[in-house]
Amino acid sequence: MADGICAEGVLVRLALHLPPTIGAAELAEVVLKVRPADTGDAARLRKVAGLLRCKPDVFAMLRATGGAVRHERNEDETNAAVVMLLASSFDAAAAISGAASVQLASFGDEERLTATTNEIVAWLEAREFTGRERSILDIGCGIGRFERALCKSFKRMVGIDISSRMISIASEQCAALGNVELRQTSGLDLADFDDASFDCVLAVDSFPYLVLAGMAERHFEEIARVLKRPGWLALLNYSYRGSLFSDRDDIGRLAQAHQLRVLIDGEKPFRSWDGNAFLLAR
Repeated sequence: MADGICAEGVLVRLALHLPPTIGAAELAEVVLKVRPADTGDAARLRKVAGLLRCKPDVFAMLRATGGAVRHERNEDETNAAVVMLLASSFDAAAAISGAASVQLASFGDEERLTATTNEIVAWLEAREFTGRERSILDIGCGIGRFERALCKSFKRMVGIDISSRMISIASEQCAALGNVELRQTSGLDLADFDDASFDCVLAVDSFPYLVLAGMAERHFEEIARVLKRPGWLALLNYSYRGSLFSDRDDIGRLAQAHQLRVLIDGEKPFRSWDGNAFLLAR
């Protein structure tokens, strides 16, 4: 565990990558048999085993929610077809757990999700991303957690998502927020929006699915189009390929192609979430 991932993050990875034939109790025994050289890793694994023993229902929910979402594509699928299938899979995931569908490490717990959301908000504020005279587009808004957390920090917020169920949940949770607008969009572009219509664009855990669908480059082009000058893009997690080097290379290339400057190049600033943070400006 050289990347220093927390015990909750380890549990999420186990839920995503191990076959469902291995139960939580059996897996806890396997984890306890691992003897890492690092004492920190040993303590982390003991915590993982404890979570598996104490929360087998949560582990099952993580498997179901994570398993509902596509993380691979077939060679013969078009980009548009992948986006449509992703929309359906996020509908299914949100039906299992709204909180876990936007962040598995929340364990489906709203308080956990709020804590991570607030940590991300604090990071954005510390980098002067927010502003009460600014407008922001949230790509992949999910259940509206950032709309609720940031609505007082922006003049106007627009959250978009390809999942009808997520937009429905977000609409209920943000109904009282007068400066928040939510839309289900195609996931193919940002055609709903005029040129230079936003000061900021936020994308938290949405680009990995755009990368999967072959739509990342198109969205960089569209983000550059809808951003004002000056404008800012906060991109948290570019892909799930497991290569920060490749992510940095792609973002650097796309930023240069669309006249954006990379200010923060893939740091890991969060304690409660293992996301890679990028901040760009124009």
